[in-house]
Amino acid sequence: MWGVCRMQMFIIIFLIFAGQTIGALSGLIWRPGEKFLRLSLSFAASMMVGISLLQLVPEAMKLVSVGVTVVSFFGGVFIMFVFNWIIPHIHPEFSEMESLKKTALMLTVGIALHNLPEGLAIGSGFAVAGSVGLAIALGIAAQDVPENIATIIPLYAVTKSRVKSFAITAATIFFELAGFILAYSVLKDGSPELLGVSLALAAGFMTQISFHELIPEAQIRKYPAASAASIILGLICVLLMGLLY
Repeated sequence: MWGVCRMQMFIIIFLIFAGQTIGALSGLIWRPGEKFLRLSLSFAASMMVGISLLQLVPEAMKLVSVGVTVVSFFGGVFIMFVFNWIIPHIHPEFSEMESLKKTALMLTVGIALHNLPEGLAIGSGFAVAGSVGLAIALGIAAQDVPENIATIIPLYAVTKSRVKSFAITAATIFFELAGFILAYSVLKDGSPELLGVSLALAAGFMTQISFHELIPEAQIRKYPAASAASIILGLICVLLMGLLY
């Protein structure tokens, strides 16, 4: 049993690094087009909302009452809203990737802002069950790829150095890793009630990120048919993950 747990933890840590690293390298080397990035965000948002509502919320309701789940879910949404309001950050615009107005400091804060609660969400899920943690990590890795592509290009425009811009982006990965370790360390021996609340909070985090960050950036109306297909594909992936786990 411990061997399986260790393997799942290794996969989760790999996903934490992989999603952001692939995104950063793709932004520096490949530089995909705007349509690809926006459809990727639609897909990632669909996965994150699907995981939140189809997996995390039902798991939370097995541990706590429906009322506590609902309150905790919206508590997570509110916490992320306050996070975004209190801590200054920017959202990289695909149409302004090369704009020098995007400072390296603000970009770094923006990445770190998202990475910490994302890590907390992964750790909360893993404390409940390895499969839940894996599902969350996979969904977050999916959104890390296009998000980091969209972030590292203007960061490179500011720093004028591929090495420096990649190093800055890579350093922010540790915020997500720290959030994962912190949440799992605190919750691994927690009561069922605490775990249920944590899962619902994590669902709120992911839903708020999806609706506040990913869906607006995806600009679904710009590519309606392709965006609909990417959203459906994301939901299918979530359903298939549920069958596998």
